Amino acid sequence: MLFRSRVIKTMPQAYCVHEKSIVHDNAEIGNDVVIGPFSVIGSNVKIGDGTKISSNVCIEGWTEIGKNCQIGHGSVLGGDPQIVEYQGQRSFVKIGDNNVIREYVTINRSCKEERATVIGNNCYLMAYTHIAHDCQVGNEVVITNYTGVPGYIVIEDKVVISGYVGIHQFVRIGRLSMISGLSRIPKDILPYSLVEGNPAKIRGLNVVGLRRNNITPNIRDDIKQAFKLLFHSKLNTTQALERIKKEIKMHNEIRNIVEFIENSKRGLCK
Repeated sequence: MLFRSRVIKTMPQAYCVHEKSIVHDNAEIGNDVVIGPFSVIGSNVKIGDGTKISSNVCIEGWTEIGKNCQIGHGSVLGGDPQIVEYQGQRSFVKIGDNNVIREYVTINRSCKEERATVIGNNCYLMAYTHIAHDCQVGNEVVITNYTGVPGYIVIEDKVVISGYVGIHQFVRIGRLSMISGLSRIPKDILPYSLVEGNPAKIRGLNVVGLRRNNITPNIRDDIKQAFKLLFHSKLNTTQALERIKKEIKMHNEIRNIVEFIENSKRGLCK
């Protein structure tokens, strides 16, 4: 028998599965996991301790979920990548600890054999968020309702993406940046920036985010100076980078900006 219902309510350090849910025989369920009614947990799924899964959730094969996550009603995690060329090869979704995944979120497996779509720790994915194949999402990322993240996107730590944002494949979104609602993102988003528009443009620094993350005033001033050289001077990007390297102290934050630009393949939203 491949699937069965499991109900364990009295044993300490056990898990609790509603009698109307189905769990595959070889799924690995941690301690204190709760699975609500009408949910389906597929083959080779791993669920970490303390994770709570709501009703009507589908977690498909080769999906790993960490500890103390909350999975909302109707979510589908680990589904096949939505790409024509996919031929059924084994691939993964790997989700870290302490994530909140709200109603009807979808997260697809990689389209490459033995590769993974990855979600970090302490993220908050609001209702109807879609994370496509081969995305790499960092820690403490917030993605607001109805935003679609297409294939091969890299989202660095502590990014905030507002609702109804459209992002092009292969874009990188830099650390501690914030994207306004209804924006279209065709190119990379620089760390620490605030962007908005269709297509998106740099509107300034994510000052609130920098303050909340205890970035000191002198470093904030240096980031502001780097932005002026990049976006408010007559210098091209190469010239601006040379000035930044010569004139601004190379804090970690400034180094992040320089390396992000040097490694950009799609170019920057400006």
